[in-house]
Amino acid sequence: MLYLCATPIGNLGDISERVLDTLRSVDVIAAEDTRQTIKLLNHFEIKKQMIAYHEHNRFEMTPVLVDRMVSGEDIALVTDAGTPAISDPGEDLVRACHEAGVTVTSLPGATAFTTALTLSGMSARRFTFEGFLPQDKKEQKQVLERLKSSTVTTIFYEAPHRLLKTLEVMKEYADDRRIAVCKELTKKHEWIKIFGTVTEAVTFFENEEPKGEFVMVIEGCDQEELAAKEQAMWAEMSIDEHMDMYLSEGMDKKEAMRCVAKDRGVSKRDIYQALLESNGLGRI
Repeated sequence: MLYLCATPIGNLGDISERVLDTLRSVDVIAAEDTRQTIKLLNHFEIKKQMIAYHEHNRFEMTPVLVDRMVSGEDIALVTDAGTPAISDPGEDLVRACHEAGVTVTSLPGATAFTTALTLSGMSARRFTFEGFLPQDKKEQKQVLERLKSSTVTTIFYEAPHRLLKTLEVMKEYADDRRIAVCKELTKKHEWIKIFGTVTEAVTFFENEEPKGEFVMVIEGCDQEELAAKEQAMWAEMSIDEHMDMYLSEGMDKKEAMRCVAKDRGVSKRDIYQALLESNGLGRI
């Protein structure tokens, strides 16, 4: 059996008795960083065999761990801090266990992104967790384009040496929104600061060296404001140009007309009539 054991993100008092009992009872502990996990085990006087399981050895170790569980062993998976399988390779091991018929259970506990979200005071009814911003430029642009038009709260993780650069990139897409920047969550020097814009956060960290692991919580854009911006954008474009935009993407004429009508908040009949009047006959 595989046990996903959530460990504290800072305050050791947040660990559950159930996790401690499980760490004591399993055959082996698979740890993201054995040097970090040994500190936790020593604090609670737990002596147990550990195996390193991390981003750089997951392809090699996943079948090894699954084989051990198929043979009857119980394994606890822990990350450096927080819940396994969130922004770490634990999801690969979970998937492999399901494929091999190995039972998986999760022992809940602290997670940095939910802690930061509740501290931010921003809407938690709907939110998106993006984890670390991709370093690949194409993937990064896709994530930020979603952020630009997102009406829900969005949460990111970031390392201190990349924080300022990430904020500078983000301000191009979401500078009109509030952002909460958090670090040292649940620890003695827990820190959270709400900035009115992403530019304000950039200015702050240009003068204050980032230290620690960060969680950023960005509020969603106002739905009415977003709709108004979109309508203004479409108003600057002729219906012929609007049709051409979708036709160039490979849509057929009927689908392009439907999309244009939806964008502009009018009926397809209105678009058809406008194209007739503009002599855009080739588009219909």
